[in-house]
Amino acid sequence: MFAFKTLQRRLIVLLVVPLTLFLLGFGFFGYRFIQDIIFTEWGEIAILKLERAAHQMDMKLQAQTGWMESFARAGQDSQGEDIQRWLLQQMKAQPGVHQVNLTWKKAAVSQGSPDTRNRSATLSPIGFFYPSDGKTVGLRGELLDEAGRPLARLEVLLSYDYLMQETLKEGWLVAQMACLVSDAGRYLAHSNPAMQGRHCLGETQNPLELAMLKAIQEKPYGTLMGKGYIPEHVIGYYKLKTAPWAIMLHAQGSEILAPILRFRFYFLVGGVLCLGVILVLIRLGLRPVVMAIRRIAAKASQVAKGDYGEPLSVTSRDEIGQLTLSFNDMIAGLKERDFISNTFGRYVDQEFARELLSRPEASRMGGVKREVVILFADIRGFTPLAETLSPEATLLLVNRHFARMIEVIQTHRGIIVDFLGDAILAFFDPLDGPMEPVVQRAISCALNLQEAMEAENLAESGYPALHMGIGLHAGDVVVGNIGSESRAKYGIIGSAVNLTHRIQGQAQAGEVMISEMVFHHCEDIVAVRRTFQTKLKGIAHPVTLYVLNGMEQTQ
Repeated sequence: MFAFKTLQRRLIVLLVVPLTLFLLGFGFFGYRFIQDIIFTEWGEIAILKLERAAHQMDMKLQAQTGWMESFARAGQDSQGEDIQRWLLQQMKAQPGVHQVNLTWKKAAVSQGSPDTRNRSATLSPIGFFYPSDGKTVGLRGELLDEAGRPLARLEVLLSYDYLMQETLKEGWLVAQMACLVSDAGRYLAHSNPAMQGRHCLGETQNPLELAMLKAIQEKPYGTLMGKGYIPEHVIGYYKLKTAPWAIMLHAQGSEILAPILRFRFYFLVGGVLCLGVILVLIRLGLRPVVMAIRRIAAKASQVAKGDYGEPLSVTSRDEIGQLTLSFNDMIAGLKERDFISNTFGRYVDQEFARELLSRPEASRMGGVKREVVILFADIRGFTPLAETLSPEATLLLVNRHFARMIEVIQTHRGIIVDFLGDAILAFFDPLDGPMEPVVQRAISCALNLQEAMEAENLAESGYPALHMGIGLHAGDVVVGNIGSESRAKYGIIGSAVNLTHRIQGQAQAGEVMISEMVFHHCEDIVAVRRTFQTKLKGIAHPVTLYVLNGMEQTQ
Protein backbone atom coordinates (compact mmCIF):
# COMPACT_ATOMS: atom_id res chain seq x y z
CA MET A 1 0.00 0.00 0.00
CA PHE A 2 1.26 3.48 -0.88
CA ALA A 3 2.74 5.28 2.13
CA PHE A 4 2.65 9.06 2.40
CA LYS A 5 5.77 10.72 3.74
CA THR A 6 4.06 13.95 4.78
CA LEU A 7 0.61 14.99 5.93
CA GLN A 8 0.55 17.61 3.20
CA ARG A 9 1.04 14.98 0.50
CA ARG A 10 -1.65 12.86 2.08
CA LEU A 11 -4.18 15.71 1.92
CA ILE A 12 -3.15 16.62 -1.63
CA VAL A 13 -3.70 13.04 -2.79
CA LEU A 14 -6.84 12.37 -0.75
CA LEU A 15 -8.46 15.79 -1.24
CA VAL A 16 -7.07 17.59 -4.28
CA VAL A 17 -6.90 14.56 -6.58
CA PRO A 18 -10.56 13.52 -5.97
CA LEU A 19 -11.64 17.16 -6.31
CA THR A 20 -9.71 17.44 -9.57
CA LEU A 21 -11.31 14.27 -10.90
CA PHE A 22 -14.73 15.55 -9.82
CA LEU A 23 -14.20 18.89 -11.57
CA LEU A 24 -12.97 17.17 -14.73
CA GLY A 25 -15.89 14.73 -14.70
CA PHE A 26 -18.40 17.46 -13.93
CA GLY A 27 -16.92 19.64 -16.68
CA PHE A 28 -16.89 16.82 -19.23
CA PHE A 29 -20.46 15.61 -18.67
CA GLY A 30 -21.71 19.18 -18.22
CA TYR A 31 -20.04 20.16 -21.49
CA ARG A 32 -21.60 17.22 -23.36
CA PHE A 33 -25.01 17.99 -21.87
CA ILE A 34 -24.87 21.68 -22.80
CA GLN A 35 -23.36 20.78 -26.18
CA ASP A 36 -26.42 18.66 -27.01
CA ILE A 37 -28.70 21.50 -25.89
CA ILE A 38 -26.85 24.05 -28.05
CA PHE A 39 -26.90 21.82 -31.12
CA THR A 40 -30.59 21.09 -30.58
CA GLU A 41 -31.42 24.78 -30.22
CA TRP A 42 -29.29 25.65 -33.25
CA GLY A 43 -31.08 22.98 -35.31
CA GLU A 44 -34.54 24.18 -34.27
CA ILE A 45 -33.77 27.82 -35.02
CA ALA A 46 -32.01 26.91 -38.27
CA ILE A 47 -35.02 24.89 -39.46
CA LEU A 48 -37.35 27.80 -38.69
CA LYS A 49 -35.18 30.24 -40.60
CA LEU A 50 -34.73 27.81 -43.50
CA GLU A 51 -38.48 27.29 -43.62
CA ARG A 52 -39.04 31.04 -43.87
CA ALA A 53 -36.36 31.37 -46.55
CA ALA A 54 -37.85 28.47 -48.50
CA HIS A 55 -41.31 30.04 -48.24
CA GLN A 56 -40.01 33.35 -49.63
CA MET A 57 -38.33 31.54 -52.51
CA ASP A 58 -41.52 29.56 -53.17
CA MET A 59 -43.47 32.80 -53.34
CA LYS A 60 -41.05 34.23 -55.94
CA LEU A 61 -41.29 31.09 -58.05
CA GLN A 62 -45.08 31.00 -57.69
CA ALA A 63 -45.24 34.66 -58.83
CA GLN A 64 -43.39 33.81 -62.02
CA THR A 65 -45.49 30.70 -62.50
CA GLY A 66 -48.60 32.85 -62.11
CA TRP A 67 -47.44 35.20 -64.86
CA MET A 68 -46.81 32.26 -67.17
CA GLU A 69 -50.23 30.75 -66.44
CA SER A 70 -51.89 34.15 -67.04
CA PHE A 71 -50.08 34.38 -70.35
CA ALA A 72 -51.41 30.97 -71.38
CA ARG A 73 -55.00 31.75 -70.38
CA ALA A 74 -54.92 35.09 -72.14
CA GLY A 75 -54.97 33.23 -75.47
CA GLN A 76 -58.61 32.38 -74.87
CA ASP A 77 -59.60 36.05 -74.97
CA SER A 78 -60.60 37.81 -78.22
CA GLN A 79 -57.95 40.40 -77.44
CA GLY A 80 -55.56 37.69 -76.38
CA GLU A 81 -52.70 38.68 -78.63
CA ASP A 82 -52.55 42.18 -77.19
CA ILE A 83 -52.90 40.89 -73.69
CA GLN A 84 -50.14 38.32 -74.17
CA ARG A 85 -47.89 40.98 -75.65
CA TRP A 86 -48.50 43.14 -72.61
CA LEU A 87 -47.96 40.17 -70.31
CA LEU A 88 -44.65 39.41 -71.99
CA GLN A 89 -43.55 42.96 -71.36
CA GLN A 90 -44.63 42.71 -67.73
CA MET A 91 -42.88 39.40 -67.27
CA LYS A 92 -39.64 40.79 -68.64
CA ALA A 93 -39.93 43.74 -66.28
CA GLN A 94 -40.30 41.57 -63.17
CA PRO A 95 -37.43 41.67 -60.65
CA GLY A 96 -34.88 38.94 -61.13
CA VAL A 97 -36.10 38.03 -64.67
CA HIS A 98 -33.06 37.70 -66.84
CA GLN A 99 -34.78 36.63 -70.04
CA VAL A 100 -38.20 35.55 -71.36
CA ASN A 101 -38.38 33.29 -74.41
CA LEU A 102 -41.56 32.41 -76.36
CA THR A 103 -41.06 29.85 -79.10
CA TRP A 104 -44.03 28.81 -81.29
CA LYS A 105 -44.28 25.33 -82.74
CA LYS A 106 -43.99 25.05 -86.54
CA ALA A 107 -47.32 23.29 -86.78
CA ALA A 108 -49.04 26.21 -85.15
CA VAL A 109 -47.40 28.70 -87.49
CA SER A 110 -48.28 26.71 -90.65
CA GLN A 111 -51.98 27.03 -90.00
CA GLY A 112 -51.96 30.69 -90.81
CA SER A 113 -50.36 34.04 -90.28
CA PRO A 114 -49.37 35.03 -86.82
CA ASP A 115 -52.52 36.98 -86.62
CA THR A 116 -54.69 33.96 -87.40
CA ARG A 117 -52.76 31.15 -85.64
CA ASN A 118 -54.35 29.20 -82.79
CA ARG A 119 -54.25 30.72 -79.34
CA SER A 120 -53.22 28.94 -76.22
CA ALA A 121 -55.72 27.91 -73.59
CA THR A 122 -53.65 26.33 -70.76
CA LEU A 123 -50.10 25.84 -69.56
CA SER A 124 -48.45 22.47 -68.98
CA PRO A 125 -46.78 21.75 -65.60
CA ILE A 126 -43.71 23.93 -65.06
CA GLY A 127 -40.32 22.31 -65.50
CA PHE A 128 -36.92 23.58 -64.54
CA PHE A 129 -33.70 23.70 -66.52
CA TYR A 130 -30.28 25.00 -65.67
CA PRO A 131 -28.35 27.12 -68.18
CA SER A 132 -24.61 26.70 -68.36
CA ASP A 133 -23.89 30.21 -67.13
CA GLY A 134 -24.52 29.04 -63.58
CA LYS A 135 -26.17 32.34 -62.69
CA THR A 136 -29.74 31.66 -63.76
CA VAL A 137 -32.37 28.99 -63.56
CA GLY A 138 -35.06 28.42 -66.16
CA LEU A 139 -38.80 27.87 -65.72
CA ARG A 140 -40.26 26.12 -68.77
CA GLY A 141 -43.89 25.50 -69.68
CA GLU A 142 -45.77 24.37 -72.83
CA LEU A 143 -48.69 26.47 -74.13
CA LEU A 144 -51.53 24.10 -74.96
CA ASP A 145 -54.65 24.66 -77.02
CA GLU A 146 -58.09 23.56 -75.94
CA ALA A 147 -57.39 20.10 -77.32
CA GLY A 148 -54.18 19.89 -75.29
CA ARG A 149 -51.90 20.16 -78.28
CA PRO A 150 -48.64 22.10 -77.75
CA LEU A 151 -48.59 25.43 -79.48
CA ALA A 152 -45.54 27.13 -78.03
CA ARG A 153 -42.87 26.97 -75.34
CA LEU A 154 -42.57 29.71 -72.75
CA GLU A 155 -39.31 30.00 -70.83
CA VAL A 156 -38.39 32.44 -68.07
CA LEU A 157 -34.80 32.73 -66.81
CA LEU A 158 -34.54 33.88 -63.19
CA SER A 159 -31.37 35.09 -61.51
CA TYR A 160 -30.13 33.03 -58.55
CA ASP A 161 -29.16 36.28 -56.88
CA TYR A 162 -32.79 37.36 -56.98
CA LEU A 163 -34.02 34.05 -55.63
CA MET A 164 -31.40 34.03 -52.88
CA GLN A 165 -31.71 37.74 -52.07
CA GLU A 166 -33.83 37.42 -48.93
CA THR A 167 -32.12 34.19 -48.04
CA LEU A 168 -28.72 35.85 -47.91
CA LYS A 169 -30.17 38.68 -45.83
CA GLU A 170 -31.46 36.21 -43.24
CA GLY A 171 -29.63 36.12 -39.93
CA TRP A 172 -28.08 32.66 -39.94
CA LEU A 173 -26.69 32.57 -36.41
CA VAL A 174 -23.12 31.36 -36.97
CA ALA A 175 -23.65 29.83 -40.41
CA GLN A 176 -20.63 29.59 -42.66
CA MET A 177 -22.66 29.65 -45.88
CA ALA A 178 -26.10 29.09 -47.37
CA CYS A 179 -26.59 27.31 -50.66
CA LEU A 180 -29.28 26.02 -53.00
CA VAL A 181 -29.11 22.42 -54.26
CA SER A 182 -31.35 20.27 -56.40
CA ASP A 183 -32.83 16.96 -55.31
CA ALA A 184 -30.09 15.27 -57.30
CA GLY A 185 -27.49 17.07 -55.21
CA ARG A 186 -26.44 19.64 -57.78
CA TYR A 187 -25.19 22.95 -56.40
CA LEU A 188 -27.34 25.72 -57.89
CA ALA A 189 -26.23 28.71 -55.85
CA HIS A 190 -24.16 29.41 -52.77
CA SER A 191 -22.98 32.31 -50.66
CA ASN A 192 -19.37 31.17 -50.28
CA PRO A 193 -16.99 32.01 -53.16
CA ALA A 194 -14.81 29.08 -52.14
CA MET A 195 -17.56 26.75 -53.45
CA GLN A 196 -17.21 27.98 -57.07
CA GLY A 197 -15.40 24.85 -58.12
CA ARG A 198 -17.96 22.48 -56.56
CA HIS A 199 -20.74 20.96 -58.68
CA CYS A 200 -22.66 18.50 -56.55
CA LEU A 201 -22.96 17.03 -53.08
CA GLY A 202 -20.75 14.06 -52.26
CA GLU A 203 -18.34 14.48 -55.16
CA THR A 204 -15.47 14.56 -52.64
CA GLN A 205 -16.88 11.46 -50.90
CA ASN A 206 -17.35 13.47 -47.75
CA PRO A 207 -19.45 11.26 -45.40
CA LEU A 208 -21.49 14.22 -44.17
CA GLU A 209 -22.33 15.35 -47.72
CA LEU A 210 -23.27 11.82 -48.75
CA ALA A 211 -25.55 11.59 -45.73
CA MET A 212 -27.00 14.98 -46.66
CA LEU A 213 -27.74 13.83 -50.22
CA LYS A 214 -29.59 10.81 -48.90
CA ALA A 215 -31.51 12.85 -46.32
CA ILE A 216 -32.72 15.35 -48.97
CA GLN A 217 -34.25 12.51 -50.96
CA GLU A 218 -36.01 11.06 -47.89
CA LYS A 219 -37.08 13.91 -45.60
CA PRO A 220 -38.40 17.44 -46.21
CA TYR A 221 -36.07 19.01 -43.66
CA GLY A 222 -33.55 18.15 -41.00
CA THR A 223 -30.08 18.69 -39.58
CA LEU A 224 -26.95 16.55 -39.80
CA MET A 225 -23.80 16.67 -37.71
CA GLY A 226 -20.30 15.53 -38.46
CA LYS A 227 -18.38 13.14 -36.25
CA GLY A 228 -15.99 14.10 -33.52
CA TYR A 229 -15.90 15.66 -30.07
CA ILE A 230 -16.36 19.03 -31.77
CA PRO A 231 -17.99 18.37 -35.20
CA GLU A 232 -16.19 20.14 -38.03
CA HIS A 233 -19.45 20.89 -39.88
CA VAL A 234 -23.15 20.95 -39.08
CA ILE A 235 -25.74 21.13 -41.91
CA GLY A 236 -29.41 22.07 -41.84
CA TYR A 237 -31.71 21.89 -44.87
CA TYR A 238 -35.29 22.60 -45.92
CA LYS A 239 -36.90 21.57 -49.22
CA LEU A 240 -38.96 23.95 -51.35
CA LYS A 241 -42.52 23.05 -52.33
CA THR A 242 -42.53 24.81 -55.70
CA ALA A 243 -39.22 23.48 -57.04
CA PRO A 244 -37.19 20.29 -56.51
CA TRP A 245 -34.65 22.22 -54.53
CA ALA A 246 -33.46 22.50 -50.98
CA ILE A 247 -31.88 25.37 -49.11
CA MET A 248 -28.85 24.21 -47.13
CA LEU A 249 -27.14 25.91 -44.26
CA HIS A 250 -23.52 25.02 -43.45
CA ALA A 251 -21.94 25.90 -40.10
CA GLN A 252 -18.76 25.01 -38.28
CA GLY A 253 -19.19 23.11 -35.04
CA SER A 254 -16.56 25.24 -33.33
CA GLU A 255 -18.50 28.41 -34.23
CA ILE A 256 -21.76 26.99 -32.90
CA LEU A 257 -20.03 25.88 -29.70
CA ALA A 258 -17.97 29.04 -29.36
CA PRO A 259 -19.82 30.22 -26.19
CA ILE A 260 -19.44 26.90 -24.42
CA LEU A 261 -15.86 26.55 -25.63
CA ARG A 262 -15.12 29.91 -24.08
CA PHE A 263 -16.93 28.80 -20.95
CA ARG A 264 -14.87 25.59 -20.96
CA PHE A 265 -11.71 27.66 -21.04
CA TYR A 266 -12.97 29.84 -18.20
CA PHE A 267 -14.02 26.70 -16.31
CA LEU A 268 -10.55 25.20 -16.69
CA VAL A 269 -8.90 28.44 -15.64
CA GLY A 270 -11.29 28.75 -12.71
CA GLY A 271 -10.71 25.12 -11.75
CA VAL A 272 -6.94 25.58 -11.82
CA LEU A 273 -7.26 28.75 -9.74
CA CYS A 274 -9.59 26.93 -7.33
CA LEU A 275 -7.14 24.06 -6.94
CA GLY A 276 -4.32 26.57 -6.51
CA VAL A 277 -6.26 28.34 -3.76
CA ILE A 278 -6.99 24.98 -2.11
CA LEU A 279 -3.30 24.05 -2.23
CA VAL A 280 -2.38 27.41 -0.70
CA LEU A 281 -5.06 27.00 2.00
CA ILE A 282 -3.86 23.45 2.71
CA ARG A 283 -0.32 24.72 3.03
CA LEU A 284 -1.32 27.68 5.21
CA GLY A 285 -3.84 25.68 7.24
CA LEU A 286 -1.58 22.68 7.70
CA ARG A 287 1.55 24.63 8.47
CA PRO A 288 0.64 25.21 12.15
CA VAL A 289 -0.52 21.59 12.46
CA VAL A 290 2.61 20.24 10.79
CA MET A 291 4.84 22.50 12.86
CA ALA A 292 3.06 21.39 16.05
CA ILE A 293 3.42 17.73 15.09
CA ARG A 294 7.07 18.27 14.24
CA ARG A 295 7.60 19.97 17.61
CA ILE A 296 5.99 17.00 19.33
CA ALA A 297 8.06 14.56 17.24
CA ALA A 298 11.28 16.45 18.02
CA LYS A 299 10.33 16.54 21.67
CA ALA A 300 9.61 12.79 21.58
CA SER A 301 13.10 12.17 20.11
CA GLN A 302 14.55 14.33 22.87
CA VAL A 303 12.59 12.41 25.52
CA ALA A 304 13.74 9.11 24.01
CA LYS A 305 17.29 10.21 24.82
CA GLY A 306 16.31 10.90 28.42
CA ASP A 307 16.17 14.69 28.13
CA TYR A 308 12.69 15.81 29.17
CA GLY A 309 13.32 19.56 29.07
CA GLU A 310 10.48 22.04 29.49
CA PRO A 311 6.83 21.23 28.65
CA LEU A 312 5.60 22.19 25.18
CA SER A 313 3.60 25.40 24.94
CA VAL A 314 -0.10 24.95 24.11
CA THR A 315 -1.11 27.50 21.45
CA SER A 316 -4.59 26.27 20.49
CA ARG A 317 -7.70 24.65 21.89
CA ASP A 318 -8.28 22.24 19.01
CA GLU A 319 -7.21 18.62 18.72
CA ILE A 320 -3.58 19.66 18.32
CA GLY A 321 -3.81 21.58 21.58
CA GLN A 322 -5.36 18.54 23.28
CA LEU A 323 -2.60 16.36 21.83
CA THR A 324 0.04 18.75 23.18
CA LEU A 325 -1.61 18.70 26.61
CA SER A 326 -1.74 14.91 26.58
CA PHE A 327 1.90 14.78 25.48
CA ASN A 328 2.91 17.08 28.32
CA ASP A 329 0.95 14.90 30.75
CA MET A 330 2.72 11.84 29.39
CA ILE A 331 6.11 13.51 29.83
CA ALA A 332 5.18 14.47 33.39
CA GLY A 333 4.23 10.85 34.06
CA LEU A 334 7.49 9.62 32.53
CA LYS A 335 9.47 12.10 34.59
CA GLU A 336 7.70 10.92 37.74
CA ARG A 337 8.25 7.29 36.85
CA ASP A 338 11.91 7.87 36.05
CA PHE A 339 12.34 9.87 39.24
CA ILE A 340 10.79 7.04 41.22
CA SER A 341 12.96 4.54 39.37
CA ASN A 342 16.13 6.59 39.78
CA THR A 343 15.40 7.36 43.42
CA PHE A 344 13.92 4.10 44.71
CA GLY A 345 14.82 1.68 41.94
CA ARG A 346 12.30 -0.72 40.46
CA TYR A 347 11.81 -2.55 43.74
CA VAL A 348 9.42 -0.27 45.63
CA ASP A 349 5.67 -0.41 45.42
CA GLN A 350 4.55 2.51 43.20
CA GLU A 351 1.91 3.77 45.60
CA PHE A 352 4.33 3.62 48.51
CA ALA A 353 6.93 5.39 46.38
CA ARG A 354 4.49 8.26 45.72
CA GLU A 355 3.86 8.45 49.46
CA LEU A 356 7.59 8.71 50.02
CA LEU A 357 7.92 11.41 47.35
CA SER A 358 5.38 13.52 49.18
CA ARG A 359 7.95 13.96 51.94
CA PRO A 360 10.45 16.86 51.50
CA GLU A 361 13.56 14.80 52.22
CA ALA A 362 12.74 12.26 49.50
CA SER A 363 13.51 14.67 46.65
CA ARG A 364 16.79 16.15 47.93
CA MET A 365 20.23 14.77 48.51
CA GLY A 366 21.06 13.61 52.02
CA GLY A 367 18.58 12.29 54.57
CA VAL A 368 17.23 12.20 58.08
CA LYS A 369 17.95 9.95 61.03
CA ARG A 370 15.14 7.78 62.31
CA GLU A 371 14.40 4.27 63.53
CA VAL A 372 13.52 1.66 60.89
CA VAL A 373 13.29 -2.12 60.66
CA ILE A 374 16.06 -3.67 58.57
CA LEU A 375 15.78 -7.02 56.81
CA PHE A 376 18.73 -8.99 55.47
CA ALA A 377 18.14 -12.30 53.65
CA ASP A 378 20.83 -14.56 52.24
CA ILE A 379 20.82 -17.97 50.53
CA ARG A 380 22.70 -20.61 52.47
CA GLY A 381 25.40 -22.60 50.71
CA PHE A 382 24.95 -20.76 47.42
CA THR A 383 28.64 -20.32 46.59
CA PRO A 384 29.49 -24.05 46.40
CA LEU A 385 26.17 -24.62 44.60
CA ALA A 386 27.03 -22.02 41.95
CA GLU A 387 30.32 -23.80 41.28
CA THR A 388 28.38 -26.87 40.11
CA LEU A 389 26.19 -24.88 37.71
CA SER A 390 26.93 -23.08 34.47
CA PRO A 391 26.93 -19.24 34.58
CA GLU A 392 23.69 -19.15 32.60
CA ALA A 393 21.95 -21.62 34.94
CA THR A 394 23.26 -19.77 38.00
CA LEU A 395 21.96 -16.43 36.73
CA LEU A 396 18.58 -17.91 35.80
CA LEU A 397 18.27 -19.50 39.25
CA VAL A 398 19.11 -16.24 41.05
CA ASN A 399 16.77 -14.15 38.90
CA ARG A 400 13.83 -16.50 39.53
CA HIS A 401 14.56 -16.41 43.26
CA PHE A 402 14.76 -12.61 43.38
CA ALA A 403 11.56 -12.27 41.35
CA ARG A 404 9.57 -14.09 44.05
CA MET A 405 11.32 -12.31 46.90
CA ILE A 406 10.76 -8.86 45.37
CA GLU A 407 7.04 -9.51 45.00
CA VAL A 408 6.72 -10.49 48.69
CA ILE A 409 8.72 -7.47 49.95
CA GLN A 410 6.72 -5.02 47.79
CA THR A 411 3.48 -6.54 49.07
CA HIS A 412 4.53 -5.65 52.62
CA ARG A 413 5.61 -2.14 51.56
CA GLY A 414 9.27 -2.84 52.08
CA ILE A 415 11.99 -0.79 50.39
CA ILE A 416 14.70 -2.87 48.71
CA VAL A 417 18.04 -1.10 49.07
CA ASP A 418 20.31 -3.46 47.19
CA PHE A 419 21.12 -6.97 45.96
CA LEU A 420 24.42 -8.24 47.31
CA GLY A 421 25.21 -11.31 45.30
CA ASP A 422 22.55 -13.79 46.43
CA ALA A 423 21.50 -11.59 49.40
CA ILE A 424 18.79 -8.92 49.68
CA LEU A 425 18.93 -5.80 51.85
CA ALA A 426 15.59 -4.10 52.55
CA PHE A 427 14.04 -1.91 55.25
CA PHE A 428 10.63 -0.90 56.52
CA ASP A 429 10.12 2.78 57.22
CA PRO A 430 7.49 3.98 59.76
CA LEU A 431 7.60 7.50 58.20
CA ASP A 432 7.33 9.19 61.63
CA GLY A 433 4.60 6.76 62.65
CA PRO A 434 4.60 4.13 65.41
CA MET A 435 7.04 1.25 65.13
CA GLU A 436 4.76 -1.62 66.13
CA PRO A 437 2.83 -1.85 62.81
CA VAL A 438 6.08 -1.59 60.85
CA VAL A 439 7.73 -4.33 62.93
CA GLN A 440 4.67 -6.51 62.43
CA ARG A 441 4.87 -5.97 58.63
CA ALA A 442 8.59 -6.77 58.62
CA ILE A 443 8.15 -10.00 60.57
CA SER A 444 5.20 -11.04 58.40
CA CYS A 445 7.32 -10.31 55.33
CA ALA A 446 10.25 -12.41 56.62
CA LEU A 447 7.99 -15.39 57.39
CA ASN A 448 6.32 -15.08 53.99
CA LEU A 449 9.74 -14.99 52.33
CA GLN A 450 10.53 -18.37 53.86
CA GLU A 451 7.16 -19.72 52.75
CA ALA A 452 7.83 -18.40 49.24
CA MET A 453 11.19 -20.13 49.29
CA GLU A 454 9.56 -23.47 50.12
CA ALA A 455 7.03 -22.96 47.30
CA GLU A 456 9.91 -22.07 44.98
CA ASN A 457 11.70 -25.30 45.79
CA LEU A 458 8.56 -27.30 45.05
CA ALA A 459 7.95 -25.48 41.77
CA GLU A 460 11.53 -25.70 40.46
CA SER A 461 11.96 -29.46 40.57
CA GLY A 462 14.72 -29.37 37.95
CA TYR A 463 16.97 -27.25 40.17
CA PRO A 464 18.58 -27.94 43.56
CA ALA A 465 16.63 -26.76 46.62
CA LEU A 466 17.52 -23.34 48.03
CA HIS A 467 17.40 -22.34 51.69
CA MET A 468 17.58 -18.88 53.11
CA GLY A 469 18.51 -17.30 56.42
CA ILE A 470 16.84 -13.99 57.37
CA GLY A 471 17.82 -11.44 59.99
CA LEU A 472 15.68 -8.55 61.32
CA HIS A 473 16.85 -5.62 63.43
CA ALA A 474 15.35 -2.26 64.43
CA GLY A 475 17.65 0.69 64.89
CA ASP A 476 18.52 4.27 64.03
CA VAL A 477 19.86 4.87 60.51
CA VAL A 478 20.15 7.77 58.08
CA VAL A 479 17.33 7.46 55.53
CA GLY A 480 17.51 9.41 52.28
CA ASN A 481 19.10 9.81 48.85
CA ILE A 482 22.58 8.34 48.73
CA GLY A 483 24.89 9.18 45.84
CA SER A 484 25.30 12.32 43.70
CA GLU A 485 23.09 14.72 41.73
CA SER A 486 23.58 12.65 38.54
CA ARG A 487 22.94 9.25 40.13
CA ALA A 488 21.36 8.55 43.52
CA LYS A 489 19.21 5.95 45.23
CA TYR A 490 16.93 5.99 48.22
CA GLY A 491 18.56 3.90 50.97
CA ILE A 492 19.92 3.67 54.51
CA ILE A 493 23.31 3.84 56.13
CA GLY A 494 24.37 3.28 59.67
CA SER A 495 25.76 0.74 62.17
CA ALA A 496 22.31 -0.89 62.41
CA VAL A 497 22.74 -2.12 58.84
CA ASN A 498 25.97 -3.90 59.74
CA LEU A 499 24.38 -5.38 62.86
CA THR A 500 21.49 -6.76 60.79
CA HIS A 501 24.01 -8.41 58.50
CA ARG A 502 25.68 -10.05 61.51
CA ILE A 503 22.30 -11.26 62.87
CA GLN A 504 21.46 -12.77 59.49
CA GLY A 505 24.76 -14.64 59.58
CA GLN A 506 23.64 -16.41 62.78
CA ALA A 507 20.39 -17.69 61.18
CA GLN A 508 20.32 -21.25 59.98
CA ALA A 509 18.70 -22.34 56.71
CA GLY A 510 14.96 -21.62 56.81
CA GLU A 511 15.19 -19.51 60.03
CA VAL A 512 13.98 -15.97 60.71
CA MET A 513 16.12 -14.41 63.45
CA ILE A 514 15.29 -11.11 65.13
CA SER A 515 17.18 -8.84 67.48
CA GLU A 516 16.14 -7.87 70.98
CA MET A 517 15.05 -4.42 69.68
CA VAL A 518 12.59 -6.06 67.30
CA PHE A 519 11.40 -8.50 69.94
CA HIS A 520 10.51 -5.70 72.35
CA HIS A 521 8.08 -4.32 69.73
CA CYS A 522 6.41 -7.66 68.95
CA GLU A 523 6.85 -10.03 71.89
CA ASP A 524 3.09 -10.37 72.27
CA ILE A 525 2.45 -11.47 68.69
CA VAL A 526 5.33 -13.82 67.86
CA ALA A 527 6.12 -17.40 68.73
CA VAL A 528 9.79 -17.95 69.58
CA ARG A 529 11.42 -21.23 68.76
CA ARG A 530 14.67 -20.57 70.65
CA THR A 531 16.59 -17.75 72.29
CA PHE A 532 20.33 -17.37 72.78
CA GLN A 533 23.06 -14.86 73.40
CA THR A 534 26.11 -14.56 71.18
CA LYS A 535 29.10 -12.36 70.60
CA LEU A 536 28.96 -10.70 67.20
CA LYS A 537 31.93 -9.34 65.29
CA GLY A 538 32.37 -5.64 65.81
CA ILE A 539 29.92 -5.57 68.75
CA ALA A 540 31.40 -4.99 72.22
CA HIS A 541 28.70 -6.72 74.26
CA PRO A 542 26.87 -9.99 73.67
CA VAL A 543 23.46 -9.68 71.98
CA THR A 544 20.30 -11.68 72.56
CA LEU A 545 18.76 -13.17 69.41
CA TYR A 546 15.37 -14.84 68.87
CA VAL A 547 14.50 -17.47 66.25
CA LEU A 548 10.85 -17.15 65.30
CA ASN A 549 8.50 -20.04 64.98
CA GLY A 550 5.75 -17.90 63.52
CA MET A 551 3.20 -15.29 64.54
CA GLU A 552 0.50 -15.88 67.12
CA GLN A 553 -3.11 -14.99 66.45
CA THR A 554 -4.02 -11.67 68.02
CA GLN A 555 -6.86 -11.81 70.59
